[in-house]
Amino acid sequence: MLRPAEELRYSPGSLLLIASASETDRERLADRVIEQKGALLTTGKVRTLLQGRVPDEEIDAKTAELLDAAVAKRLGANESTVVVAKGLDPEERDRFARIAAEAKRPRHLILLETARDQVSEDDLGPVNELRRRLDAGELGAEGFDTALRLGGDSIGELKRIVFRPAPRDD
Repeated sequence: MLRPAEELRYSPGSLLLIASASETDRERLADRVIEQKGALLTTGKVRTLLQGRVPDEEIDAKTAELLDAAVAKRLGANESTVVVAKGLDPEERDRFARIAAEAKRPRHLILLETARDQVSEDDLGPVNELRRRLDAGELGAEGFDTALRLGGDSIGELKRIVFRPAPRDD
């Protein structure tokens, strides 16, 4: 597990998945700290692109299909990709981890903690299970190379997430 810092650095071409029980918090964090804005993909952005072009009964399926295709295309081209997860569903994490594994790209996860009063009863079990798996170091079995929990003051301490090699020490 990684510890939070002012800047998080991931290898170029990596997949970063941001998960939280609060959609607002995870999207706000991603918008604030992701340096490479073109790398950021969200279900909301894709859904907005499809509004009016796809029948309402097909929009969920088409959104997932288009998001998967965009992630696969970016990772296949060795482009850094940040996905703001729709929720806490292990199948969603697995889906994106598999896409990145097929492209032989590193996979990282950030669990953004949120205030208890912002967690719905439906999300309480899944967020506790994800937290337990992360703390136990079990996300490697899901295909993630690193996992990080961000909560409390560390959320504000994180200023940016970058995808570039570490500076050389010469």
